[in-house]
Amino acid sequence: MELKNNIKYRKKLLQKLLECVIKHENEIIDALYKDFKKPEFESFITETNFVISDLKHTIKNVNRWSKPKMVWPSILNFPSREYIYSEPYGKALIIAPWNYPFQLAICPLVAAIAAGNTVVLKPSELTIHTSQIITKIIEECFTINEALVVQGGAEFTQTQLEKKWDYIFFTGSVFVGKIVAKAAAVNLTPVTLELGGKNPCIVDETANLEVAAKRIVWGKFMNAGQTCIAPDYILVQAKEKYNFINCLKAEITKAYGENPEESKDFARIINIKNWNRLNNMITPNKVIFGGVTNELENYISPTLIDEPELNSEVMLDEIFGPILPIISYNDEQDIEKIISNYNKPLSLYVFSTNKKFAEKIITKYSFGGGCINDCVIHYANSRLPFGGVGNSGIGAYHGKFGYNTFTHQKAIVKKPNWLDIPVRYAPYKNKLKYFKKVLSWL
Repeated sequence: MELKNNIKYRKKLLQKLLECVIKHENEIIDALYKDFKKPEFESFITETNFVISDLKHTIKNVNRWSKPKMVWPSILNFPSREYIYSEPYGKALIIAPWNYPFQLAICPLVAAIAAGNTVVLKPSELTIHTSQIITKIIEECFTINEALVVQGGAEFTQTQLEKKWDYIFFTGSVFVGKIVAKAAAVNLTPVTLELGGKNPCIVDETANLEVAAKRIVWGKFMNAGQTCIAPDYILVQAKEKYNFINCLKAEITKAYGENPEESKDFARIINIKNWNRLNNMITPNKVIFGGVTNELENYISPTLIDEPELNSEVMLDEIFGPILPIISYNDEQDIEKIISNYNKPLSLYVFSTNKKFAEKIITKYSFGGGCINDCVIHYANSRLPFGGVGNSGIGAYHGKFGYNTFTHQKAIVKKPNWLDIPVRYAPYKNKLKYFKKVLSWL
């Protein structure tokens, strides 16, 4: 009950977690490298520093977020004062993925604790070193009645889902997300599902090709493409296609050298299962850059695929790796025809200096979030909600949106006793016409 009702205690826990993450930052970065050779810079920017910033932002603002919010009262309730109270759901299950195994485990936990919930956290079994340091940190900061880490594979996760929870927060694939939603439905448990999809990246003839290529290469090949909001395929205006491909090639080489396998800035595929899945997507006669693989190292080089068929392996589902298909288009009808082949994506990006075209694209299509003339960076702002729509997810978090996700918003009306207008009470004879007249003035 102390966690539920005491904001000061929640802040104390979050402050302790912040200090612990800072203390163990080097160990976290080392664990990420051991799991899939994640570069130190990427580990800092997308994992530890992201969590530290989220904690600082939450600690600073949780007092304000938690206060009852007064709303304008309804005239029908006169006299009254009316509020929204935030109440934690209770016991939350958080299931984290392997691609950003520290950040995507701890940030939902931060929001859940800030909101007053207790947490059972299930980190990924695929990133064993990171899961070990997560366990160490949680055990240092919380009692088992506040937050607890549980370890296990798919079967263990299924047994956890069969238990009754007050809230479930899942980040991962669409396939597993449907399993989570089905399990939650048995107990009518509310869920947040952070999933993925085939994120289109549109480059029109007015785009600054050099800048677009640099930003796309960074967003796509960071974490070896194992990012749910990475561009999944490029739609480039036909007349600029080959110029743009040359820009992409130049930027990949500039970022990772002539042999990316030797680069300290390029991560590896998480395991052999995913390496095989990605390797099967590479059709040699469609490769226009890269295509180099090393099974022993779970390595796949940054790879460009030219004009794949929409029913080919690489275009059937989210790629989630360092393979980037490039498809040309002539007009907006071509764009619509291709994008409409897929479910609503988690992200959409458009590179263009034609403001009217860019605005038309982002308003025409339904997707979780995105950027104009950049990619991925919308994720970085805690004042923006992050989440999908349709097949790419349910619900959103980050900052106050995360706090709201883990709270039930209670409507409360406070009535005094000094005035009690009798019109609402039976008997109703001769009251209706006066009541309609009052309503007509509103």
